[in-house]
Amino acid sequence: MKFYTKQHKYYCGVDLHARSLYVCIIDQKGEIVKHKNIDATREAFLKIIKDCREDVVVAVECMFAWYWLADLCQRENIPFVLGHALYMKAIHGGKAKNDRIDAHKIAALLRGGGMIPMAYIYPSEMRATRDLLRRRNHLMRKRADLLAHIQNTNHQYNLPKILKNVCYRGNRTGLAERFEDECVRKSMEVNISLIDHYDHLLKKLEYYMYKKAKVYDPEALYRIQSIPGIGQTLAMIILYEIHDIKRFPRVQDYVSYCRLVKPAKESAGKIYGHSGGKIGNAHLKWAYSEAAVLFLRKNPEAMKYKKKLEKKHGKAKALSILAHKLGRATYYILKRREVFNLDKFLNKQLAKAG
Repeated sequence: MKFYTKQHKYYCGVDLHARSLYVCIIDQKGEIVKHKNIDATREAFLKIIKDCREDVVVAVECMFAWYWLADLCQRENIPFVLGHALYMKAIHGGKAKNDRIDAHKIAALLRGGGMIPMAYIYPSEMRATRDLLRRRNHLMRKRADLLAHIQNTNHQYNLPKILKNVCYRGNRTGLAERFEDECVRKSMEVNISLIDHYDHLLKKLEYYMYKKAKVYDPEALYRIQSIPGIGQTLAMIILYEIHDIKRFPRVQDYVSYCRLVKPAKESAGKIYGHSGGKIGNAHLKWAYSEAAVLFLRKNPEAMKYKKKLEKKHGKAKALSILAHKLGRATYYILKRREVFNLDKFLNKQLAKAG
């Protein structure tokens, strides 16, 4: 976790909402210069900090509405700090809570010299594409819900098992007709129609995003895809969620960011369990969990390694360990600008497992 330590003449804490901002500006001595609720507009914000523009830093919590304010500060050459919401929750808890108090506490933490934990400010030129990839995953999960509903309904009526994989369009022909009740058939027809529509949208969306990714960094995209089990979609998700591998000084920092490690709760030499499982990037966690399963397909050497891990750790933890190793491999192939070497990866892991 990084903390903001630079000193300024003025410190501006903003309690940010969709339609309003509560702004608190304090000086080096901690005296309140301005404390006011304003509309969430560029003009109103620039007006309230006008007298402090010579040397001011702005800080907000990492909530849903920070994009426009970060971009505004970047254009106006105003230092901007994005506070990590989970860490700040632990720091500035108090007896009372409202917008006025929160804005002042953010400003005071900023002035404290290393008291405000920082989240990463993702560059605006790539942010929209990353969010589009996240939206693609959301739509894919909706499609999966529809497929699951078809299977669940089939079980409800104790019908023969659907032998063919209904993920593929050709296998959905005549699927609704197996249900006798007219309303159930109609429900299945709606599901199938929506799945077909999702398939059409997702195919076009993935093609569009792949063209964007090839323009951004085709070499990094190719290197990530050199890992068995990681195709175009997973490679794009990993690439855009990382942005720049150089922002992680160590491989431990990267795998921690990917939620691929379990931080231990320890005191006086005693371990009390694990915590912090939700701190990090959920999208990278999902991507490597998927990659671990796909890595094993048609890969007998990888299966051999997994079986050794299962004997020692169990099936679920074996997959988690494999996902962790793939995360480390991704870090090194991007850092060293090389492709994935399966023999090197497996020989190293098999030697450890044996």
